[in-house]
Amino acid sequence: MTLGTMGLSNTLLVMALLLYGAASVKSQAYFNKTGELPCLFINSENISVDELVVFWQDQNKLVLYELFKGKENPQNVHPKYKGRTTFDKDNWTLKLHNIQIKDKGSYQCFIHHKGSKGLVPLYHMSSDLSVLANFSQPEIMVTSNRTENSGIINLTCSSVEGYPAPKEMYFKLKTENSTTKYDTAMKKSQSNVTELYNVSISLSFSVPEASNVSITCVLKLETMELHSLPYNIDAHTKPPPARDPILWIAALLVMVFLCGMVLVFFLTLRKRKKKQPGPSHECETNKMGRKESEQTKERIQYHVPERSDEAQCVNISKTTSDDQSTTHF
Repeated sequence: MTLGTMGLSNTLLVMALLLYGAASVKSQAYFNKTGELPCLFINSENISVDELVVFWQDQNKLVLYELFKGKENPQNVHPKYKGRTTFDKDNWTLKLHNIQIKDKGSYQCFIHHKGSKGLVPLYHMSSDLSVLANFSQPEIMVTSNRTENSGIINLTCSSVEGYPAPKEMYFKLKTENSTTKYDTAMKKSQSNVTELYNVSISLSFSVPEASNVSITCVLKLETMELHSLPYNIDAHTKPPPARDPILWIAALLVMVFLCGMVLVFFLTLRKRKKKQPGPSHECETNKMGRKESEQTKERIQYHVPERSDEAQCVNISKTTSDDQSTTHF
């Protein structure tokens, strides 16, 4: 085999691979958006679509879309793809709407010529679809298990509803003189329905007293980084203490108990005063009794002599009258 013949053979092989199946492209789509599945067919012979059979299938051989001799044929389309596709005849591209995480994977497009000899393969192409979902901006929050007088601060950073899982998540603490990276274990949870990820990290550290501190949370993805808003701590003011609801409830219960004890004490003291009169009242009662007794005695003593004198006066008067009567007769 001559060199020229080998070169021609290689060229024909490359062209055959490009025309029938070796070409593969990668495409990306965002969650709940529209993705594109290209079919890079070059219709150099200007074959009418009325003579073509075009369809796409996924990696499980499920048909997404079929165009049979210029007309859509939904009978062969799998139920999970019905109503979700649009075919662009100008660009030979299939648009898949309402992309979900489970739509990621490999897809193939097939183009056949429907003629007198039956179906003749013209073109085949594969495409790999990856699905992305944007994580929310990381958010730093102060947790509630921090004591008022402690120099320790506890922080949590979280980001939700993203895909794929991030590579790294960490805190970055910046002072006037240094920048420190705090690597902590990242917690991940994935929804069983949407397959989206929620991630979070926690940090407990001692707050420097001599300098201002700026804390940032960084979420590192495959192609980019997301940064939280900075959490700033002034060197002259301590971070605001987090309120512990358990301590507040305990203090309230103690106050209620003490108020109840005081109320019971005053009610008991009041009942005792009603049952046992005081000494001043007894003295006054005895004094009034003695005074009434003396007055009674006095009335008895003065009343008896008065009756005796009257009797004497009556007797004397009666005697005188008798004497006068005797003398007269």
